[in-house]
Amino acid sequence: MTWIQTVRMEDDACVRNAIESQRKLYPIEYATPVHPVNDGEAAGIVASHTLIPEALFYAFGTFGALMSPDLPLQRHQHEMIATMVSVTNRCHY
Repeated sequence: MTWIQTVRMEDDACVRNAIESQRKLYPIEYATPVHPVNDGEAAGIVASHTLIPEALFYAFGTFGALMSPDLPLQRHQHEMIATMVSVTNRCHY
């Protein structure tokens, strides 16, 4: 749960569209969240972007595009890069 105001998908069509659209860009193996939230809403890091749905789409859509199976890197290489970026940024995600 985030500590800032968030907008639920059910309450705003723009938020729902942004979340659903960015999820479509993710590879199939990311379809099931590793840490799902209890109420079926977006995880805290995604929910924290719901006040600006367009930013939510582009921020998380970028990750989906970077993880594309059409790119020359293998999934384990994608994960290694993502892990190193998180470590470098001291981010627990």
